[in-house]
Amino acid sequence: MRCVIFHYSCQLKSIPADYLMKLVERMPRVCNTVIKVDDYHGAQICDPYIWLEDNDSAETMAYVEKQNNLTMPYLEQCAIRAQFHQRLTELYDYPKYSCPYKRGKRYFYFHNKGLQNQDVLYVQDTLDGAATVFFDPNKLSDDGTVALKMGRLSEECEYFAYGLSTSGSDWVTVSFMKADDLTQLPDVLERVKFSCLAWTHDAKGIFYNCYPRQEGKTDGTETTCNINQKLYYHAIGSKQSEDILVAEFPEHPKWHSSISDDGRYAVLSITEGCEPVNQLWYCDLQQLPDGITGLLPWVKLVDNFNAQYSYVTNEGTVFTFHSNLDAPRYCLINIDIQKPDRQYWTTLIPQHDKDVLGSVSCVNQHHLLVNYVHDVKDILQVYELSTGRLVRDLPLDVGTVAGVSCKKKHSDFFYKFTSFTTPGIIYYCDLSESIPEPKVFREVEVKGIKQEDYETSQVFYPSKDGTKIPMFLVHAKGLKKDGTNPVFLYGYGGFEASIQPYYNVAYLLYVRHLGGILAVANIRGGGEYGLTWHKAGTLGNKQNCFDDFQCAAEFLVQEKYTTASRIAINGASNGGLLVATCVNQRPDLFGCAVAEVGVMDMLKFHKFTIGHAWTTDYGCSDDPEQFKWLIKYSPLHNLPQSPYSGPPYPAILLLTADHDDRVVPLHTLKYCAALQHGVGSSPVQHQPLMVRVDTRSGHGAGKPTTKAILEDTHIFSFIAETLGLSWKD
Repeated sequence: MRCVIFHYSCQLKSIPADYLMKLVERMPRVCNTVIKVDDYHGAQICDPYIWLEDNDSAETMAYVEKQNNLTMPYLEQCAIRAQFHQRLTELYDYPKYSCPYKRGKRYFYFHNKGLQNQDVLYVQDTLDGAATVFFDPNKLSDDGTVALKMGRLSEECEYFAYGLSTSGSDWVTVSFMKADDLTQLPDVLERVKFSCLAWTHDAKGIFYNCYPRQEGKTDGTETTCNINQKLYYHAIGSKQSEDILVAEFPEHPKWHSSISDDGRYAVLSITEGCEPVNQLWYCDLQQLPDGITGLLPWVKLVDNFNAQYSYVTNEGTVFTFHSNLDAPRYCLINIDIQKPDRQYWTTLIPQHDKDVLGSVSCVNQHHLLVNYVHDVKDILQVYELSTGRLVRDLPLDVGTVAGVSCKKKHSDFFYKFTSFTTPGIIYYCDLSESIPEPKVFREVEVKGIKQEDYETSQVFYPSKDGTKIPMFLVHAKGLKKDGTNPVFLYGYGGFEASIQPYYNVAYLLYVRHLGGILAVANIRGGGEYGLTWHKAGTLGNKQNCFDDFQCAAEFLVQEKYTTASRIAINGASNGGLLVATCVNQRPDLFGCAVAEVGVMDMLKFHKFTIGHAWTTDYGCSDDPEQFKWLIKYSPLHNLPQSPYSGPPYPAILLLTADHDDRVVPLHTLKYCAALQHGVGSSPVQHQPLMVRVDTRSGHGAGKPTTKAILEDTHIFSFIAETLGLSWKD
C-alpha cells in the first residue's frame, strides 16, 4: 500500500490562492512509504502518519517548516494582530509578586517587574527592609528560554538548590550555591525529571529523583519512555556519581516517589500514574548510626494504592495526613506510627457534607491553615492541630487562594488571593498577636483595566445526563443577551484538576476590546467536587467530559448569550484532547477551536515519555475493554476520511512546541495531517485548519513572557479573524 505524505487543505481564509498553490507545489512527496497497520485485539487500525513520530527525520522537519510557512504569515496578517499585541504588552507590564516565605531569619519572594521573561527571586532581612536580587534566571539566556523549574533553600538557609530547564523541557539540571554570599558550588545533578528536592535538616545533603542514563537525546525533543525513576541522597561537596541510592523499585518501573523530611523522619509517597492514590513508607533517620549509607530501611505504613495520603505535619510519632480514605471530598486523619494498624487511625477533620477539603498547611506550631473549595470558590480557615476545632475564618472575596506561605515553627503566614478580575492581593497575618487580623501586605493594580467594567457570575447548567455543571461567565456590565455575543469557552476536565477563577490579561482584552464573553466550564474529570466528580470523567466515563463541554455551548446558545458560529473553544493538554474530541463529535456547535499541546493519539499515548502515567485517567489500548473506550473518541482516529462530504468544521488552530516532552508534538502533527487530508478535502470547508509549531518551547511551564504574549496574540487574532470580530476602543 502506498501513500502521499503531505496533505493540505486547499481552502484557507485570507490566504491568496496563488500563494497557497505555490506552497503546495513546493511540498516534498514521499510516495514509497508503506502505511503501518496495527492490530488491536483483532481490530485493524491504520497509522498512515506514523512517520511524524520521528522528530528528527528530514520528512518531519520539512513538514513542520511547511506548516509554519503557511500558518505564521496568516497569523501575522490578521486584522487585529498589531492592536492586540500592543495592548497585551502594555497591560502585561504590571508588577507580579509571590507570597514571601521565610528561611532562617530572612524572607524570600519572586517578583517580575512586568515584562521580564522570567520571575526573579529576591531576599530581604525584614518585611519592610530593602530587597536585593538573590537569583535572576534572566541572566542565563538572551531569549529567556532558561527557566528556574524548582528551587529549595535548606532549613536554616545555608544552601540553595536550584533546577534549571531549557526551552521548556521537563528535564532539569540541579546546581547549588551558598545562600549567604551566593558562592557557586561545584555540585551538579543531571537526568532529573519529575523530582522532589528535600533537604535533610542538618543541610548536609538533599534527596532527589533521577532517571537512568539512556541512549539518544535527553534534551526534551526525544519521545523515549520515562521509566525506572530512582531516589537518591546527594551529600554536599560530592560528585553525582557518588550519590547514595536510597529507594528503587525494579519490579515496578512506572513507580514515582517523593519525600518529605520533618528533621527526623523521611516520609516517602509512592505513586503509579496520576490517580490520587499512593503508598506510604517512612524511615526514622535517627536510627541510622552511620547516617545515610545505602538503601534506607523503609517501614511500609501503607503498602497498597487504595487511597491518597499527603503528609501535613507530625507531633512526634503521630502523623497528620490529608486523605481521601473513605472520603471522596477529603479529610484529615492521624496515624500514630507506633500503632500502625488501621483500627487505631483517627479522623482529625472529617469530610464536609459538600465542600472539598483542599490544601492544608501547619503554622504557629499548633494551628492548621485549611483551604476548602465551595462551588469552585475558595474558603480559608484556621483550625487547631490538636483537636481539629475551627478557630476562625479568614477574609476572602469570591475567587481563589493562589498561594499560601507558612512554616510550622513560624507564627506568621501569607496568602494570595486572585480572581478573573483581581491580579493579586497578598495578605499577612501573625497568630502570635493578641487579636490576629489579616492585613493587606501587597496589592497589585493593572493600569488600564477597571474591575468595575466587568461582571463575573456563576451559572449551573444541565449536562446530557442531567448533572448540574458549574460555569463562570465574565463579561462587560450591561451585556445584552441577544444571541450575538462572541464567546471564548475554556475547559479542562481531567486529573482531578480544579479550574478556579484566575487572572489572565488576554481574557480581559477579549472581553473589553472584542466584545466577548469568557466562559469557564467546570466539567467532570476535574476535582471541583472531589473524587466522585473526578472519576465521573475518567476511564469508561470519559465521554461525560465531552458531553459536559458541549452542553455548556448549547446552554450559552439557548440562553441567548451567543450563537454556535460565534463560539470559540479552547483547552490545553488534556484540554486539547477535549477540544479536538468535541469538534469531531459536534463540528456544527462551534465557530472556532484552538487546541494547545493536546493528547490526540489515544491508542499510543502511553508509549511516549511520561504518557504511561495517564492510563489511570484514560485507560490503555493494550487492554481490550479499554481499547473500546479509547477508539470511540480518540481525536486522531475519529476524523473524517477523504473525500469528506459532511458538515464543515470550525476554524481550527493547533499549537505544539518542539521541546514538549510531556505531550510530545507527534500528537498534534499526526492529528493535523489527518485533519487537513480528511476535512480539508471537503468542498464546503472554507475555514482554515492550521498548526503553529513553536521552537525552543515546551509544554508551557517556564515559557518566557515574550513568547507567552506572542502566543496569546496569535490565538486571539486567529479567533477574531475567523469569527469576524473587530477591535473596539
